[in-house]
Amino acid sequence: MTAGRTIYTKRQDWGTPAKYVNAVRDFFGGQILLDPCSSEYSIVNAETEWMLPDNDGLANTWNYRTIYVNPPYGKDHQRGTRISSWLEKCYMAHIQFGSEVLALVPVATNTSHWKNSVWGAANGICFLYDTRLKFLECGKDTGKGAPMSCAMIYWGQNFNRFHNVFITFGAVVNIESLMQSRNLGNSFAKNGNRVTSKVLFE
Repeated sequence: MTAGRTIYTKRQDWGTPAKYVNAVRDFFGGQILLDPCSSEYSIVNAETEWMLPDNDGLANTWNYRTIYVNPPYGKDHQRGTRISSWLEKCYMAHIQFGSEVLALVPVATNTSHWKNSVWGAANGICFLYDTRLKFLECGKDTGKGAPMSCAMIYWGQNFNRFHNVFITFGAVVNIESLMQSRNLGNSFAKNGNRVTSKVLFE
C-alpha cells in the first residue's frame, strides 16, 4: 500500500507517456481507480494497480468507476491471452458495471478484436497525431517511437467530454451510431437488444 494506492506485484512494460496520463486523469476528474495491467515503472498511479505475473488483471473483476488500460500488445503464450482479451474486458466492464474505460491501443481497424470490442461497442476513438508514439521504457523517455499508430478508445457515456479532452491529441471520432447496427447475436445480446449497463462500483 503506497499513498492510498493498492499495488500487487511487479512487471516491466511499455509505459504511457506523461501527457497522455495527464489527459486520462483530467478526463476522469483527477481519479483513475483501476489500472489492470500496470508495472513497477508506471506513472499512471491508479488507486488500484494489478501487475503480472502475480496478479492477472484479466482474471479479476473490473468493478471500478474509472479504468485506464495500456494493455500488452503481444500474445501471452503462458496464459493464452492477447490484446483481444483486454479489449473485450474493457467493453464488458462498461456493459456490466457502467465503468468509464479508456484504452491506449494500436490502430488495427480490420482485426477481429476491433470488430468485436471497438466497432459497435465503444463510444469514441481518438486517432493520435503521434504516429510513432514514444512509450516510456522502464519509466524513462528514451526517444524511441513505436512502430505503429495508436489510438485512445473510449467506452462510456460522455463522448462530449472525451472529445474536449482528447481533441488536442488527435482526430476524435464519435462511433456511437455504430451501436445501432451492431449484430448482437452472441453472449452480449439479450432478447435482441443491447445489454444495458449496470452501475455496481466497488
